[in-house]
Amino acid sequence: MTNNKKFPQNFLWGGAIAASQAEGAWNEGKKGLDTQDLRVFDASWDAEMRRKNRDVNMTSERFQTALTAEDTEHYPFRWAINFYHTYKDDLALMQELGLKIFRTSISWARIYPNGDEEQPNEEGIQYYIDLFTECQKRGMKVFATILHYATPVHLVLKYGGWKNRKMIDFYLRYCRTLYERLGKLVDYWLPFNEINCSRFNPWNGCCLIKDQEKNYDQAIFQCTHHQLVANALAVKMAHEMLPGSMVGGMIARFTSYPATCAPQDVMCSILDENYTNYFYTDVMARGYYPSYTRRMFADLGVTVEMEPEDQKILAENTVDFLSFSYYMSMISTDDSGYEVTSGNLLSGKKNPYLQTSGWGWQIDPVGLRISLNEMYDRYQLPLFIAENGIGANDLPDADGQIHDAYRIDYLRAHVEQMAEAIADGVDLLGYTMWGIIDIVSCGTIEMNKRYGVIYVDRDEAGKGTNERRKKDSFDWYRRCIETNGEQL
Repeated sequence: MTNNKKFPQNFLWGGAIAASQAEGAWNEGKKGLDTQDLRVFDASWDAEMRRKNRDVNMTSERFQTALTAEDTEHYPFRWAINFYHTYKDDLALMQELGLKIFRTSISWARIYPNGDEEQPNEEGIQYYIDLFTECQKRGMKVFATILHYATPVHLVLKYGGWKNRKMIDFYLRYCRTLYERLGKLVDYWLPFNEINCSRFNPWNGCCLIKDQEKNYDQAIFQCTHHQLVANALAVKMAHEMLPGSMVGGMIARFTSYPATCAPQDVMCSILDENYTNYFYTDVMARGYYPSYTRRMFADLGVTVEMEPEDQKILAENTVDFLSFSYYMSMISTDDSGYEVTSGNLLSGKKNPYLQTSGWGWQIDPVGLRISLNEMYDRYQLPLFIAENGIGANDLPDADGQIHDAYRIDYLRAHVEQMAEAIADGVDLLGYTMWGIIDIVSCGTIEMNKRYGVIYVDRDEAGKGTNERRKKDSFDWYRRCIETNGEQL
């Protein structure tokens, strides 16, 4: 199939992973324990148990058990796909794909094992110097996420995580080290992955343990404020230390449609968009808390504590671009009779016009074009699709081949809509498909929920050869990149 809409010649086709979901080697290289290392999974759980145990809300009991657990089988982020040791071979496959850019996160606990040390761990820094140098050698730009959920556990134990304002200082010390030591190797910086995650997965987003909070919403938004200030200060520091650097903001995009043309459904959709998406991007891109947050906070019983200089910090240090993950769209209505289906970070009401993935996520390529248009119209900033893909239980055939036509169909439809958005006038910098190689799923902690165009032979208990194999989608994506999106 030929796509008649044109992508810019410098369009950045890429792939994305996260350190915690790929690296493994959780106790090597002097790495400290991080919050993702504490997320537990049992391969014997049925679908209902998997949903129940997603760690959206961490408990004190589970936290304490994980701190002293010695096994790795039930903690998949500890073993992941061993990218820490296999990255050269994996990057060779990505070079074969023709990737223009590779997005990964840096493990804070590899650089500062406890998070509050005065001096960084040189072994951790050297690992990322080697990794990013290998990327550049293979012709790939580097898109580095500074914090992708994985916070050193010591910062939770001693300081309570992001509800403590001291976290900003520890985080900025970490940023300064990255800018000083890795600045010449990184092309795009992202201070926080899906910064709105704190609202929808408070453990991943801001390290909160629910049963330890008297007012959960208060703690969530206090954490969020500290992260928004930290994001702005990370932008400021990068611009001072690395003139011309590109530093962005990111949300998980929850595209919402009114269930009907009833005015109350339309209003519900507007509020859903504001409260789940635009609050965060408004602060990062416009530099101030939007007026609608007054009602949102009042309805939730939240009073965010701010320092006198915070407004100035936010106003003077807005982001250079905005990025987002896009997997699905949802329906907005107050009608409780609508069927509910699953999605990225949160469940939502089901759209009868859309198909769903095997995990219940609604497949909506046109929603990507809608999201791109709406965000570009609102901010007039360059955009970057930092994550997009489909999780599926890819099963090799008798010959070990993986025929994933469903993934090709999904990617094709979304690439077509990206081209439409560019034709609409959207300034779209690039697209990093999630996850370019099979990794442990963040949402459900499963290995069998696979996103990659590269198959990894590991099961949900970490067993297998760890061999890499190309899926059918590998050749499709290689051709897409080679023709700059013309041959789909």
